[in-house]
Amino acid sequence: MYCRHIAVSALRWQCAQWRHGRGAFGAAWCHARGCSGQSKEHYKVLVLGGGSGGITMSARMKRKVGAENVAVIEPSENHYYQPIWTLVGAGAKTVRSSGRPTASVVPSGVKWIKARVQEIDPDKNTVRTDNGKEISYQYLIVALGLQLHYEKIKGLPEGFEHPKIGSNYSVQTVEKTWKALQNFKEGNAIFSFPNTPVKCAGAPQKIMYLSDAYFRKTGKRSNANIIYNTSLPVLFGIKKYAESLWEIVKTRDLTVNLRHNLTEVRADKQEAVFEKLDSPGETVVFEYEMLHVTPPMGPPEVLKGNSLADQAGWLDLDKDTLQHKTYRNVFGIGDCTNLPTAKTAAAVAAQSSVLDRTISKVMKKDKPDKKYDGYTSCPLVTSYNTVILAEFDYNGQPLETFPIDQSKERRLMYHMKADLMPHLYWHGLLKGFWGGPGPYRKIMHLGMK
Repeated sequence: MYCRHIAVSALRWQCAQWRHGRGAFGAAWCHARGCSGQSKEHYKVLVLGGGSGGITMSARMKRKVGAENVAVIEPSENHYYQPIWTLVGAGAKTVRSSGRPTASVVPSGVKWIKARVQEIDPDKNTVRTDNGKEISYQYLIVALGLQLHYEKIKGLPEGFEHPKIGSNYSVQTVEKTWKALQNFKEGNAIFSFPNTPVKCAGAPQKIMYLSDAYFRKTGKRSNANIIYNTSLPVLFGIKKYAESLWEIVKTRDLTVNLRHNLTEVRADKQEAVFEKLDSPGETVVFEYEMLHVTPPMGPPEVLKGNSLADQAGWLDLDKDTLQHKTYRNVFGIGDCTNLPTAKTAAAVAAQSSVLDRTISKVMKKDKPDKKYDGYTSCPLVTSYNTVILAEFDYNGQPLETFPIDQSKERRLMYHMKADLMPHLYWHGLLKGFWGGPGPYRKIMHLGMK
């Protein structure tokens, strides 16, 4: 064993001499003997993030360049299908059904680097992790998601230690929403929407509609005052669907306060403080029997101030091709990007097929020729058996898959949300086979204007 160690050391020393003194020939000589002389790892495609965007692109890149040439950096042991948390918070699904081990969703053969991204240097094509490892790449796909900032609301996250408060936006707090719903007796049930970009912008009001349905089912509705306080100037950003939602609000006697932003939670007193955004400096205090918090959200910390990011800290992409505006070997997908569309899993699916095509073209030194139209979808759950399926593009125009009016509440759409979409996620999107409903939309609308 000792002699073998001496021989390997001598080989590495000779490799270094040949590499520095004999140029390409020396490097080839070393490579043929399996001695790279480099301590850092290198991959043709490096994916940052093991969420929906990162896993689907890892699967697609595996088929493109081979599993041994792809790595994904992700620190979490578990992967969650987060869209189902709306139903978990209302007791219609279990939190266990939303998660699987990360090891089971990373494509076989693809290297899973279980670490957190600490630094990205696009000028040197390197990434450094929190355990000190340096990894180089030829192509980089950034799929880091976004960050939840409960701490930006005074009194949180410690307020979650008290009952009557929950949030469907984290695995630690989603079951608290269901407990608060079950334990509700009488008073205000309050639902908030923050003054920041959020993922799944319909989710903060979905749980309101489900709570209303639960209170009616359990005979508590007459004792409940349901209040939706949103920082936005509208109930929903797409007019067609907003009109239907306003009708539901009116019919079910729900209270909507626009331009109200949650700034403080006094959990011990069961009070929530909101600032009135159209009246600077003015606040209003609401007592609550139940409070659902949607936290402020922002870009990943590692992107802030990085040359890959725009001024707000989001990954700066060409909105058509998903290629970085400056670094041509860098691409992005999902919530961490500055693409001007809603941040949803449906958007990730549509983006994945465009990004796959873009990367193929770039690898062949060709110009990307497929454009992302901004397609995204928000299944607006309005009860335990109805959904309004909102689908739209960059221009805020409806881009509906089915040849029916999707602004109407439908039972079929609920079953799609609750049963079909999770299956499509685990077995279609994460395997790199589902790129959104675009092709099916064309078929369903054949012969229609």
